[in-house]
Amino acid sequence: MKHITKLAAVILAALSVASCNNNKFTVEGQISGAKDSVLYFENVGIEGINVLDSVKLSDNGEFSFSEAANQAPEFYRLRIADQIINVSIDSTETVQIKGQYPDMASNYTVSGSDNCSKIRELALKQMDLQAKAIALQSNTELGIVKANDSIRVLIDAYKEEVKREYIYKEPFKAYAYFALFQAIGNYLIFNPRTNKDDIKAFAAVATSWDTYYPHAERGQNLHNIAIEGMKNQRIVEAQNADIQIDANKVQEAGVLNISLLDNKGRQRNLTDLKGQVVLLDFHIFAMENSPARILELREIYNKYHAQGLEIFQVSLDPDEHFWKQQTAALPWVSVRDEDGVSSQRLLLYNVQAVPDFFLIDRGNNLVKRAAQIKDLEAEIKKLL
Repeated sequence: MKHITKLAAVILAALSVASCNNNKFTVEGQISGAKDSVLYFENVGIEGINVLDSVKLSDNGEFSFSEAANQAPEFYRLRIADQIINVSIDSTETVQIKGQYPDMASNYTVSGSDNCSKIRELALKQMDLQAKAIALQSNTELGIVKANDSIRVLIDAYKEEVKREYIYKEPFKAYAYFALFQAIGNYLIFNPRTNKDDIKAFAAVATSWDTYYPHAERGQNLHNIAIEGMKNQRIVEAQNADIQIDANKVQEAGVLNISLLDNKGRQRNLTDLKGQVVLLDFHIFAMENSPARILELREIYNKYHAQGLEIFQVSLDPDEHFWKQQTAALPWVSVRDEDGVSSQRLLLYNVQAVPDFFLIDRGNNLVKRAAQIKDLEAEIKKLL
């Protein structure tokens, strides 16, 4: 796919140029009531927390920290002792924060960033949830069982609100990412390991970050978490169904049938294409690079279809009407998985990022996946 390769090169070049710029962001403001206290400015990284700068506050409590801007949203925090204010930066913005010590974690205002305002809302909601949970746990009249049941009801209601108002509303935003990692004590509110609905939330944000920030390490980390969660969920479901499954088999290649409705309402089976060389393609038409990629696939299809090539394209788009519009004129097999990025089919084929594709020979044997292919046309010719 030469055009796609060229496009990737252009993007990489643009990123390289951008990284050379000395663009900076600023977090500034005032923390009153904290004279002689040390205010730390820290990066909350994937691997841990790193101190970037600090200042000993004077009478007026004014501060200003500046750091190099990133290509994707990044997370930071202001800290005095155990009082923390979380912020997110996604450009060369200036964020203003005014707080009151010693309870600045809950007693502060923020301006200059919608993401930081939403993060403040989430932080206050989480504090309220934790206070209610502690109150229930301390209520000796309830007993342990009733208290735990009541806490679970509180947490479930909290999760539904946060998913509806913060995560699914704008999954590409930094505050949606922040919401996924909120905790009560040492426990994450959203459980990406075994909770099916929570895994969907992680997958939704991961896919959005793929689109808006395709080179972000945080986006890839979300994908890894979601894929691992789906793998665990599938194993648990198999065990519940009394089916023995080897976890290692999830990673193995093999042609597993995909049976879905196409854009004309007909049931289509991947294995029905035996006798043809098949390009199995997982795609999201709502992604920014979709038009260019579809044009590339059209060129390949037009060139080799008469010789026995077929494309079986699986859409993961959430909007069925949009998908039908986008595929109405496409000549190949177009099906849609309504489970989207949380589909078990992605797990079966170990798809960790979209788009992804596979080549299947005439005998229904999976030959190679995208990561193993340097020249797609050359590989197709070998199989025809």
